[in-house]
Amino acid sequence: MNRGKRLAGALPPMHIWKGANGVRIAGDLWGPSDRPLVVLTHGGGQTRHAWKNTGVILAQAGYHVIALDARGHGDSGWAEDGDYSQNIMVEDLRCVLSEIGQPHPVLVGASMGGLTSLIAVGESQIDARALVLVDIAPKLERAGTQRVLDFMDLRPEGFDSLEEVADAINQYQPHRKRSKSLEGLAKSLRIDDRGKYRWHWDPQFRRRIVDPDEMELRLETCARNISVPTLLVRGDLSDVLSESGVRAFKELCPSAEYMNVRDTAHMIVGDRNDAFGTMAIEFLSRVVPPQ
Repeated sequence: MNRGKRLAGALPPMHIWKGANGVRIAGDLWGPSDRPLVVLTHGGGQTRHAWKNTGVILAQAGYHVIALDARGHGDSGWAEDGDYSQNIMVEDLRCVLSEIGQPHPVLVGASMGGLTSLIAVGESQIDARALVLVDIAPKLERAGTQRVLDFMDLRPEGFDSLEEVADAINQYQPHRKRSKSLEGLAKSLRIDDRGKYRWHWDPQFRRRIVDPDEMELRLETCARNISVPTLLVRGDLSDVLSESGVRAFKELCPSAEYMNVRDTAHMIVGDRNDAFGTMAIEFLSRVVPPQ
């Protein structure tokens, strides 16, 4: 399927790496390469741009930071075989780390990226120095998760205008103040040969079948196996990760630290990017000092 053209104003990635099975993985970089590496991975349906200023904030604090587009998202390649499993995303991450020669990163993952990071650490596939999970844990609220998926499935035929896209986002995230400018949507969309605005992700990404009970059991095992410094961050308005889910995670990983961010929902980083960056620095400066 034709993925469409990038909109004007959408910045190209700073770098391209080779992921599993040759799929290209796009990303942006900040900070000196001789400092501790922090890898930022986004949620399903997002891109590396979801982190906005977080990468810059962490780099200013003395870290080397990479924000990746997951396969099938943003400027990364689409999988011809339709493989968008957590296993292959972990392998993509391993490939990138191998290529840049820094095998001991700090992993910071939001939602889907958090699942990838939790599996990578909990199954000892990546020797991480620390782990930050953003509004994700083994036990999730099914209704909230379904609401995210329903939004991703919205308007498969595409949108006629950026105003329609903005209306859809506003209905999905009513707690956010609507932006007066539509320019920021460029990084989330492509335009096809019929002039329709489409989300940037591969439609096959939503066709994968995941057994939620089986995934929860796998993630619980991973959480029990965590031995690195870990921070769980939750948005207090989140309908995906509840306080009950947080307590369940703390029982599995008692050493984990926990922070609740006010006035944020599931997309914490998008809601309060600067606040999240400050929290991440406070945690990382203690467990993985930049010098």
